[in-house]
Amino acid sequence: MKPFALLATRAEDLPADEEYALFLRYTGLDERDLLRIRMESAPLPPLDLDGLSGILVGGGPFNASDPPEQKSPTQHRVESEFAALLDEVVARDVPFLGACYGVGTLGAHQGATIDRTHAEPISIVPVTLTDEGAADPIFAEMPRTFSAFVGHKEAIRTLPPHLTLLAGSPACPVQAFRAGRNVYATQFHPELDVEGISTRIRAYAGHGYFADGELPSTLSAVRTTSVTEPSRMLRTFVERFAR
Repeated sequence: MKPFALLATRAEDLPADEEYALFLRYTGLDERDLLRIRMESAPLPPLDLDGLSGILVGGGPFNASDPPEQKSPTQHRVESEFAALLDEVVARDVPFLGACYGVGTLGAHQGATIDRTHAEPISIVPVTLTDEGAADPIFAEMPRTFSAFVGHKEAIRTLPPHLTLLAGSPACPVQAFRAGRNVYATQFHPELDVEGISTRIRAYAGHGYFADGELPSTLSAVRTTSVTEPSRMLRTFVERFAR
């Protein structure tokens, strides 16, 4: 089987290492079949898309809607590298699934309006599939509404008409969308379990996702409901596109 690639942007080693471990766990891949590329630490190496089964993208600290002068040189580099990669990915309809930061990268590339209108605090929300989402193979055998972990400062406000809306939540109307047939992005985190999101809550305390003093309540908020369904789509994605 040709490997998949995981493109990551987290600078903190603990959540970065755990993110890779979570993608391994829920895709069912082993390390030889999931290449890990940390884009925040070095320029993106050339990717032979013909030598990959597909591309996965994890979450990260960058916000596409931040003013250019507030973006670090690393963020500018990463955004430029993603834009060049997505030129080819979208044109060739290469299997791609971006989780959370995938909305910022793919959405910005495709002309979506991204701002802070539909931000969601770190929490569990009900995500509901559209008719197109319910019919999409990546959501096969998933319930029409399921619980998912979220936590984002920005989101898509307006989705261009050439993209297919797949899912939304009460506070965030674009939770998943598709470009072409094989290029996907989700606002929610399909890779996370309660231990994984708890690690991130602790790691990103003080980064503006919740107020000072809200660490205990935020940790409690992600334990109120069992979250079991979203990770299924990672295994479905791999099974569908492995070659």
